[in-house]
Amino acid sequence: MTGRIHRFDALDNFRDYGDYATAAGRRIAPGRLFRAGHQARASDADLDRLGALGLAAVVDLRRPSERRDQPSKRPAGFAGTVIESAHDDGGEAPHITFLKTADLTPDSGRRFMTETYRQLPFEPSHLDLFARYFRALGETDGPVLIHCAAGKDRTGLLAALTHALLGVHRDDMVEDYLLTNAAVDLERRAPGIARQLQAMTGRLASHEAVVAFLGVEAAWLDAALAEIAARHGSTDAYLAQALGVDTRLRDRIGERLTA
Repeated sequence: MTGRIHRFDALDNFRDYGDYATAAGRRIAPGRLFRAGHQARASDADLDRLGALGLAAVVDLRRPSERRDQPSKRPAGFAGTVIESAHDDGGEAPHITFLKTADLTPDSGRRFMTETYRQLPFEPSHLDLFARYFRALGETDGPVLIHCAAGKDRTGLLAALTHALLGVHRDDMVEDYLLTNAAVDLERRAPGIARQLQAMTGRLASHEAVVAFLGVEAAWLDAALAEIAARHGSTDAYLAQALGVDTRLRDRIGERLTA
């Protein structure tokens, strides 16, 4: 699984989420589906590597305020489609509010993330972006990159929905989701993040709390998928009813991405 991780100088959690078997006996082509954190700190060498991938579309799942604070860098000559949302509630991102105001413990972080995942599939900006992403998969022949800020939550859910649509086994879906924990090297990065949080909040978070918040847990993805099933009956019904992924679009995506 770690062979899926692409190492860059200053671009985190970049990896291929294709190359999985599907229920139809086919396989998602490698080099077509990529996921990552934001590209605001990308080095010149990183941009050259991104350019070599030939990205046909980039889906930025961040809020407008996040994009303003950390604007994306693009490879020279980039001519792909950029999909982003204009939805903005005018406030700071919920995870920033949480970090500033809550007790920074592993348990509080897990409770916050579980509730966050229950809401992620239904936020207006995500309904808009997810729907446009799936339409792009049906219309685009080249590679697609999806990303948010850290490339783990919004991005992780959208990658999992893609796997569900294509018939990837649930075990593979979850394993791909959890690969964030290896890709971002939680243990090494936690002390530096703890110092940043202390500067932001004036409070010191434990190492365990930082690791819990930076990583992902299968229970969070389970919470999102369970809420989808509770509201729509199934993931397939959510894709069709909430995102407009009808049978024709589903078949077209399968034809373009699998062999």
